[in-house]
Amino acid sequence: MSGRAFSQMKRNTIVTGGTDEARSNSQGMTSRMVSLAQRAADAGMASGGRLARAAAVAALVVSVAGCSTVDSFSSLNPFGGEKYKTKVLPDVPAQGIYDQGLARMSRKDYTGAAKKFEELEKYHPFTQWSRKGLLMSTYAYYEGGKYDESSASALRYVNLYPSTKETPYAMYIVGMSLYNQIPDITRDQENAERAIIVFNQLIEKYPKSEYVEDAKYKVTVARDQLAGKEMSVGRYYLKRRNFGGAINRFRNVLAKYQTTRHVEEALYRLVEAYLGLGIVHEAQTAGAVLGHNYPDSQWYKDAYALLTGRGLKPNRSAGSWIARLFPGTRRG
Repeated sequence: MSGRAFSQMKRNTIVTGGTDEARSNSQGMTSRMVSLAQRAADAGMASGGRLARAAAVAALVVSVAGCSTVDSFSSLNPFGGEKYKTKVLPDVPAQGIYDQGLARMSRKDYTGAAKKFEELEKYHPFTQWSRKGLLMSTYAYYEGGKYDESSASALRYVNLYPSTKETPYAMYIVGMSLYNQIPDITRDQENAERAIIVFNQLIEKYPKSEYVEDAKYKVTVARDQLAGKEMSVGRYYLKRRNFGGAINRFRNVLAKYQTTRHVEEALYRLVEAYLGLGIVHEAQTAGAVLGHNYPDSQWYKDAYALLTGRGLKPNRSAGSWIARLFPGTRRG
């Protein structure tokens, strides 16, 4: 081959090589590293093998570099970089957040308002704004009928701030959230029982609070509801002639809910149940107590007619459990 032809071929090779590098920089880097490793290996054969081992290491690095990027090494991080990434919260003015919450309240977007008020604790923890936001989110949830959320938020306030002037209000909201979820007497009355407990705690701990009077009234209503539940079950048993089960329910009404409006009927039903069992002296005592305490009641008139229809009359028996519950009753 002539010198001129060789030079032309060399120029063509250089141009071709440049085009290949322009298509893929990474492939070109890999080729050069492999070439370097090969030369090092060749040299190592002459120098005793130390450079050969170095070339092998270089080849391994090239292999790893060829199939992954620097970012891919993050997957080897056992602490999961993104999960523990430091996040700097923006500096949001407390007054601005509060005003946004009030604006949503005015639009009756109570859930949105509650969420906005909760941001005060997020952006301004351990401040008066945080405390105010917790109370306002409680109120917003309550107004929106989210009673479970309202109760949970109010309880959190009571636990965190047991001695502020707003604490009685927070406890009142807990009781009202339960009270508003009391179902009819055909269903479970757990919320009525829990509401009574909360309202009684409010009455005991904060006797001078403006919410005490309404709490007392709500206790009366909730107790009446519980008595109504007992009466409903008692009537169910009585209708099916399960006199023992019925008596136990009516007895609960007299023992636990003696100040409710259900006592009159409970005494009459006891007359029915004990006559059904043939326990005359208890039936007569129930009639006597009913007549002494509610002489103008229709329930007493019906009980009197039931007893006299069997040749009996109301008569208090000293050994009766009913007489012990109403010790002021006169003998018939």
